[in-house]
Amino acid sequence: MSLAFLLTTLVIVATPGTGVVYTLAAGLSQGRRASVVAAFGCTLGIVPHVVATVTGVAALLNASATAFQVLKYAGVAYLLYMAWATARDKEAIAVDEKAAPRPAARVIGRAVLVNLLNPKLTVFFFAFLPQFVSPDEPHAVVRMLGLSGVFMLATFVVFAAYGVLAASVRGHVTSRPRVMTWLRRSFAGSFVALGAKLALTAR
Repeated sequence: MSLAFLLTTLVIVATPGTGVVYTLAAGLSQGRRASVVAAFGCTLGIVPHVVATVTGVAALLNASATAFQVLKYAGVAYLLYMAWATARDKEAIAVDEKAAPRPAARVIGRAVLVNLLNPKLTVFFFAFLPQFVSPDEPHAVVRMLGLSGVFMLATFVVFAAYGVLAASVRGHVTSRPRVMTWLRRSFAGSFVALGAKLALTAR
């Protein structure tokens, strides 16, 4: 494993995107546990992209404009749904110490969809990983899986750190309804912006 791979991975993972936004929202609204669960869900959402890359499905998405567009707009639709749900639901980014925590399965399910419906992630793996795996290497698939595992570990650690950091400031916003309203609208706007960016991005 090269230093270049590690540095590139950290830069890509640390750059705010849909997964980071979702994890921050979970940390602010439900605390450290939920943020870690959300980070795990986002990491789990990477698995299908890894499998697609290893099995060659990513090549199909890269070659077929129709397949790519279908997956892309499914992702856009889900991000817009997340924006609508966040803006509409006053409990989406609400801090209530007495409220029952949301089921982990629900948090993970949404997190998985956030990364699953992102064709750019599959294309990224297809274009990024081969640069660090020699085609003549006898165990190229094993090495690719190993590098993917490192990427997923970095994703979990960085996302969890984002979420725990957000959870640590929950107390400062509990008694500030205006701040919570602003945060809810900001997260909704972030999902819209990310959806628009995905919609306008070519392969």
